[in-house]
Amino acid sequence: MQLFLLVTLTMIAFASNSILNRIGVATYGMDPLAFAVIRTAAGAAMLFALVQLRGQGGLLFGRRTVAGAAALAIYMIGFSWSYLTLGAGLGALILFGVLQVVMFGWAVIEGQAVPPLKWIGGSIAMIGLAVLLWPSGASAPPIAGALAMLIAGVAWAAYTLLGRAAPDALGATAGNFILCLPMVAVLILPADLGTLSIAGIIAAIIAGAITSGLGYALWYRCLPQLATVTASLAQLTVPVIAVAGGVVFLGEGLTWRFVIAGALVLGGIGVSLFKRT
Repeated sequence: MQLFLLVTLTMIAFASNSILNRIGVATYGMDPLAFAVIRTAAGAAMLFALVQLRGQGGLLFGRRTVAGAAALAIYMIGFSWSYLTLGAGLGALILFGVLQVVMFGWAVIEGQAVPPLKWIGGSIAMIGLAVLLWPSGASAPPIAGALAMLIAGVAWAAYTLLGRAAPDALGATAGNFILCLPMVAVLILPADLGTLSIAGIIAAIIAGAITSGLGYALWYRCLPQLATVTASLAQLTVPVIAVAGGVVFLGEGLTWRFVIAGALVLGGIGVSLFKRT
């Protein structure tokens, strides 16, 4: 029961990143670049503190850490920018769908054996993304926002792939955030600081320190106790939670296009994770 509660709390934290970003840049009109800088700084501070409190193992730095930090910076910028126009649930679905499709494609490039169900599931998920992102009709997502989230999804997939071999996930993540901070901090120069507000800053700090920093720490605590398929299935709930949060807290509506595309994306990923016994 404790593990279930921790996983549930972690998925809520991940979904809350979308809601908090949407609140900061859309509701309170905060410059997305400034939001990204504050979120990254808060996340770096929290993860650094967690590594120090742990008392064993320090920050991990290396060539992979630098590459991971660059991927993380691109994700942070694209993620924040996209929520100028995308709804919380829509953005989460695009991010998660692109992440899974890129991970699937990389497995094919690496020459890994891909079972038929993964091919079927991956194809269904890609059809769902195509339905969602098709640039026509009244319910088509904003092109600029969708493109920004697509880039964020690719960057997040790269960040995930680069971190697969890290011997200490928490130490590596803290190192990534710390190296990412100066890469993102330069964005404060072109950012419109006149859009800063107390509420927007608080949203960015929570998104960085709590739902990102503590969220990642919780996830790394849970992962060793979860089967790979169980962990992947748990992440399927993130877009669903983000949709619910967008409806409840932001008054966002649902369209049939979004519902159908969401069912295809999440259903396809679910099929690809199914294992025959």
